[in-house]
Amino acid sequence: MVDTMSPAALAEIRRRGESFDLLDVRTPAEYGEAHVDGAQNVPLDRLDAKAIAAERAGRPGTLYVVCKSGGRSRQACEKLIASGLTAVASVEGGTAACEAAGLRLIRGRKAMSLERQVRICAGALVVLGVALAWFTQIQAWTLLSGFIGAGLVFAGVTDTCGMAMMLAKMPWNQAPRGATCSTVGKAAIVAVALVSLAGEGIAAEHTKDSLDMVKQSTAAGKAILVDVREEEEWVEGHVVGAKLFPLSSLEKGIPADELAKSLAKGKIVYVHCQAGGRCKEAADILAKAGFDVRALKPGFPALEKAGFPTAKGK
Repeated sequence: MVDTMSPAALAEIRRRGESFDLLDVRTPAEYGEAHVDGAQNVPLDRLDAKAIAAERAGRPGTLYVVCKSGGRSRQACEKLIASGLTAVASVEGGTAACEAAGLRLIRGRKAMSLERQVRICAGALVVLGVALAWFTQIQAWTLLSGFIGAGLVFAGVTDTCGMAMMLAKMPWNQAPRGATCSTVGKAAIVAVALVSLAGEGIAAEHTKDSLDMVKQSTAAGKAILVDVREEEEWVEGHVVGAKLFPLSSLEKGIPADELAKSLAKGKIVYVHCQAGGRCKEAADILAKAGFDVRALKPGFPALEKAGFPTAKGK
């Protein structure tokens, strides 16, 4: 039996200023999109339960495991318990529930969830089997659709999905994305990749301008610094003089006249976030609005360390 932990209880521990060990067993792409601050990423398909159990032998405290909704974290806990680690618990509801409970998330590039990829891939293979049987008049192709259907039933009953495990190893689900695929069901899986990349778009590249150049340009009034983190992150600390335009607001659409009040098209617009991920997406949006925008790879902690004046609160 796997113990569980509520996100609210974890949030209370964090509010008391206490630390805890959190393992995120989603794919690197999912982890890169958004993860609980302080969580360590060890994808389920790469989890070395014996090594983790040995490393934590004799250490106090519980190891908490989180994923998207709770399925993979439970499987990871089962592996860890089988390897002799008893102080382990699955976080209920996954990463989204953690955010709802008030735990801070670190955000980066968007990624298609593994569950959604499974639905697309399974549906594509079913359609492929039916289409081949129809056009070739070889009814044996319907076995492909039947096989996929049986696999989905098995996954639902056992809460273990072989297709998800296979997709988790695909290049676009790893840290650096973008490679061709050559596995069973190649046509369907390539379709998943194309849908994923089309949904994400091609993000802007980070600027090569140094932080010293950014500091000089903003001080001389030649550039504007824009923070695209969320308001709760801004309140915890931000660069004095920076403008706040959360990525979530930019994605929803900010009126051109509102942008024009704070951003001048004759000036360079440097955008930054926490770790360099969100600012690239924000740069794409602002560039389409006609601004000379440059995404900074160094995030807020790096700017603070580089000597940019900072403040807390609104």
